[in-house]
Amino acid sequence: MVSMKTIDEVIREIQTPDESARMQAEAHWNKVAKPLGSLGLFENMITRIAALKGQVDYRLDKKALIVLCADNGVVAQGVSQCGSDVTGKVAVALAEGRSTANTMARRAGCRVIPADVGILDFPGHPGVRNLRVRNGTGDISREAAMTREDCLTAMAGGVALTEELIREGTELLAVGEMGIGNTTTATALSAALLNLDPDGVTGRGAGLSSAGLERKKRVIHSALERIDPNEKDPVYLMAELGGLDIAAMCGAFLAAAANRTPVIIDGAVSSIAAYCALRLCPDAGAAMLASHVSSEPLGALLLEKLGQEAPLDAGMHLGEGGGALMLMPLLEIAREVYNSGQDFERLGIEAYQPLT
Repeated sequence: MVSMKTIDEVIREIQTPDESARMQAEAHWNKVAKPLGSLGLFENMITRIAALKGQVDYRLDKKALIVLCADNGVVAQGVSQCGSDVTGKVAVALAEGRSTANTMARRAGCRVIPADVGILDFPGHPGVRNLRVRNGTGDISREAAMTREDCLTAMAGGVALTEELIREGTELLAVGEMGIGNTTTATALSAALLNLDPDGVTGRGAGLSSAGLERKKRVIHSALERIDPNEKDPVYLMAELGGLDIAAMCGAFLAAAANRTPVIIDGAVSSIAAYCALRLCPDAGAAMLASHVSSEPLGALLLEKLGQEAPLDAGMHLGEGGGALMLMPLLEIAREVYNSGQDFERLGIEAYQPLT
């Protein structure tokens, strides 16, 4: 299933937020019987969604998490505690409702859709959507992860799945990933896009030893030495240093923005995919909501570059959309307050006035 749209066509559909709806939502919040701005970042998120959708009153009942799954050839360099076979096993668990993310999603009232973008030697499984582009990627320390055409195809797959879910009525989307070795690809891609020294931003991923961490840093340095240091095109860099999961997530973020649907960023890997989307189209950021500050060294830095504040800072690094799922019930509570109708007039309380 690949969208007939090109990425350029998707980008052309992305519009700026509706400032009139934003102002109306802010005015609505100021009538709710509580101290002004007292729900902090959650008020801002509800207001931003109103501006995105161009609607002061809206619902977030139908939720979906897409988990883009793919393997990374760089795992051959010993950059992960686990082998590549884990990616496929987790994809199957997600499809069968047995993963940690499924447990969280049931509480959040969210549908979970895993998709195979390039799981190594994966034969397919009921419930795992087929967006397969190739059988894993190349080892980025020695060769390009994929061709530019493969990268664009993976992005188009993310667009197609996102648009399908929105057509089915999804009102709130989350974008997660599963791919052993993808903190290595995410770090290499971030370092290239943001001119970072890998030594300062490389983390332990799912649990590397100190020796493994040093090996991971060396591998990322090798990958960066292989590419043109002056090239900042996100598609080129995703093809050279990224993964099929990152490319598909980038497409998903762009498609959500084009369809005025709020989309939650998960952790560091999701964040670099969102940043690539932002570099391709700055207006895409209006659809993005950050869930949490990943404990990966890149986590806070990428959110800053995205211009996003995350309400959760709990040392999380689960992946699979876990942080995004944690945010969903909190957003729903904030929206319930926003729509409660409990204003100052109804409660017979004098309204708070903005400080001057």
